[in-house]
Amino acid sequence: MIHRYLSRETYWAAGIPRDTLLKAVAASVCFGVYGADRQVGFARVVTDRATFAYLCDVFILPEYRGRGLSKWLMECVVAHPDLQGLRRFVLVTRDAHALYAKFGFEPPADPAGYMHVHKPDVYRVPMNPGGTSPD
Repeated sequence: MIHRYLSRETYWAAGIPRDTLLKAVAASVCFGVYGADRQVGFARVVTDRATFAYLCDVFILPEYRGRGLSKWLMECVVAHPDLQGLRRFVLVTRDAHALYAKFGFEPPADPAGYMHVHKPDVYRVPMNPGGTSPD
């Protein structure tokens, strides 16, 4: 469910290969939200558990939104023992600023100090000569 949702329904992980996601999950602190019979949400934190954390891959399935689950998920994330006393806890979002602001996240005071390498098409399947995909 996690791979299917992230790879097909998100702008940030579209096309992510399953093996890449499995590797990322194995090296992260992960959170799940579960209904009576299935998983309905997820969040992942990449961290050294001492000074820094990066929150990513946060979602609640569309049919379960509007029930306070994303707020509850975030309460669990920020309360996790391995994520206490960090110097920096960051995230990137296009559209959920209001949710994260409730938990102390804010735009950086000096965004000019932040730098990154961004490869938005890293998961895109390369085309064979002649314009066909390799599968």
